[in-house]
Formats: sequence, structure tokens, C-alpha cells
Amino acid sequence: MALLDGKKLLVTGVLMDSSIAFHVARLAQQEGAEVVLTSFGRTMKITQAIAKRLPTTPPVVELDVTDREHLDTLAERLGEHVDRLDGVLHSIGNAPPGAFNFMDAGWDDVAPALHTSAYSLKGLAAAALPLMSEGSAVVGLTFDAQFAWPVYDWMGVAKAAFESTSRYLARDLGPKGIRCNLVSAGPIRTTAAKSIPGFETFETVWGERAPLGWDIRDAEPAARACVALLSDWFPATTGEIVHVDGGVHAIGQ
Repeated sequence: MALLDGKKLLVTGVLMDSSIAFHVARLAQQEGAEVVLTSFGRTMKITQAIAKRLPTTPPVVELDVTDREHLDTLAERLGEHVDRLDGVLHSIGNAPPGAFNFMDAGWDDVAPALHTSAYSLKGLAAAALPLMSEGSAVVGLTFDAQFAWPVYDWMGVAKAAFESTSRYLARDLGPKGIRCNLVSAGPIRTTAAKSIPGFETFETVWGERAPLGWDIRDAEPAARACVALLSDWFPATTGEIVHVDGGVHAIGQ
């Protein structure tokens, strides 16, 4: 039996085939899952085109996680494609350019970063909850927020809030038998990464510091961790952050 045989998953964040979310969707399908993707606005057509590169072309449902109406109607709209959800992948993050200048950023820069990149985890989980039941899982992608990284600035603060949100979701969803865990991936050369000024700072040093080495072009290790957490192989694990970063998190300066 395949790892996700019969599972029905909602996967956000598929924009290009370099996306970690794309590889989660691909591996999930290969492991027997039925997948639904999300996108919205100008990126909808892009996601629909990229979806055709998956083993099976999945439906794409419109979802802007900052849009209350989108969240309120998500379960109903998903019901046109699946009768339940066994797992949800949160692979969403965005911030205005001003959020990457810590001291100069105003609240107008910070607020959308926190909304899209942190609060949205709760919003997405709550929106999907009517279709989820005992044994389901929520998995999110983070970038280790225990440090003040170069260039990451308010997005780093948003990731800290994101990680805390995951722990509170683990607390509140646990009695329903629903797990919430995160995968902390090392730097991957994705569309989102390219939008961060100076992100190449990570690319040049990560491989040198990682005991296992690190390939910034390879999203599959992080995707495999997500798929594992979406499976039934971690039935008693919640509120956890699994590092898939070549071991950098464990090494001092």
C-alpha cells in the first residue's frame, strides 16, 4: 500500500515546478493521494498551467488566504471536488518589499506580512476544518525562526508568529484528532526566495555549514518530510518542527 493511499489533500502554494509545494503534490499523487490545489488572481492561470506537469492534473480552487469570503466558502467549494480532507499543506508567504528593512519598515509593511505569512495558517486550518476529521493533518513550511537572519527582517518575525500559531493549532485541534506540524526547510531557489532582497546570502554559505551538504535547487527532501507528516506514520506527533536543512540548525557559529 502506498504511503498516502486514498488520502485527499489540499495543497497551497504551487506556483512553479521549483516550488516545494509542487513536489509535495507530485509525491503525494505518486503515493496514492488525490490532490486539490489553490491559487488566486493573476497567478491562477500560472498554477493551472503548472498543475499539468503533475502526474495527474488536479483541480485548482481559488483561495486568497487574506480574503474572508474565500475562507468562509472554501469547504463548500472544495466539496465540488472531494468529500473530505485528510491533509492540508500551508505553503504561503508574502511581504511587501519594505518589510525587508527592519528598522525602516512601517506597520503598513509589517501587517500584510503577518496576515499572509502567519495568521493565514489559522485561517486556512479553520476554513478546512469542516472537511477534516480524526487522523487528519495540517502541515506548514517555515524557515527557522529562532535566529535573526540576515535580510529576512519582518518576514523572520512573521515566521516566528507562524511557528507559534502552529503550536496553538496543535493545542486546539488535538482534541479533534487533528495534528499540526511544520517543516523547517533550508533555502530553496524558489519564486518566493527570489523575491527576498539579498536571499543569495543564504545560498552561498548554507552548503558550507550543513553537515549533510545542501542543494538549493533540490526541493524534494523538504517535500518528502511534508508527505511523511501528512501520512499516518506520525499519529502521535503534533506541534513539532522537523528541520530539513542539512543539519545547519544543529551547528553553532
